[in-house]
Amino acid sequence: MSAPPFDQRDGWIWYDGQIVPWADAKLHVLSHGLHYGSSVFEGERAYGGEIFKSTEHSERLKKSAQILDFEIPYTVAEIDAAKRLVLEKNGMIDAYLRPVAWRGSEMMGVAAQDNKIHLAIAAWEWPSYFDPAQKMKGIRIDMAEYRRPDPATAPSTAKAAGLYMICTISKHKAERKGYADALMLDWQGRVAECTGANVFFIRDGVVHTPIADCFLDGITRRTVIDLAKRRGFEVAERRIMPEELSSFNECFITGTAAEVTPVSEIGPYTFQPGNMTKVLMEDYSAEVQPKSKAA
Repeated sequence: MSAPPFDQRDGWIWYDGQIVPWADAKLHVLSHGLHYGSSVFEGERAYGGEIFKSTEHSERLKKSAQILDFEIPYTVAEIDAAKRLVLEKNGMIDAYLRPVAWRGSEMMGVAAQDNKIHLAIAAWEWPSYFDPAQKMKGIRIDMAEYRRPDPATAPSTAKAAGLYMICTISKHKAERKGYADALMLDWQGRVAECTGANVFFIRDGVVHTPIADCFLDGITRRTVIDLAKRRGFEVAERRIMPEELSSFNECFITGTAAEVTPVSEIGPYTFQPGNMTKVLMEDYSAEVQPKSKAA
């Protein structure tokens, strides 16, 4: 049986400073964020009752809003506390959290300087983004038709809702063809990222990943780069052209939802999940656990 729609679930959501019943967390159909994409969000996970890198996520949420020219009326500390409260109120230990901020309904038009800024935080149980059996042998990824936009044309460093429109289109097309996700190039035809995750490649013991200057520099991405360096792995953040993909032995993607997921195929290119990918998967799993439990 499929899971119930999100608007029909039980639980509690933090909404503009208050904990409200899940079903009461509503907004008007004429909210600016719905019509003009003036919305930002975060995706986070709690492991063993602790939210991994919660403050970094809250800081990025605030920064994303500022890039979209609005200020979330809560401090980073208040957002961190609200997330903890949501977990506690819902009695969750391992969970996915979704803070989201948006412009309200006071003005309906491109300009919306006087609209109220809303913030909501929800949490739910969400296991690994990909099927566990498929994940262990590597997922299959298609090549997306849409490209990540030129930073001069879009706020690419913000986790802005509107930037995911082409991701949804690309992922839907990939899934219809039997793939799990799609790899997007940037506006100059270089490898960028997947629809909701960053991408890494391995060749001759070196980890390669695209420079994150026209797409989100993921918190999981930075964590995995740090873990690789701790292992003594060389990490090359550089421009990667699609024709290079045939020269890589291993590939994996990273993100809060995906965690560290091996890739076996990108379009016509194949990879074999190997030891370095396995080590980084294990290191990431250990890193996200509360230190008292991981010790």
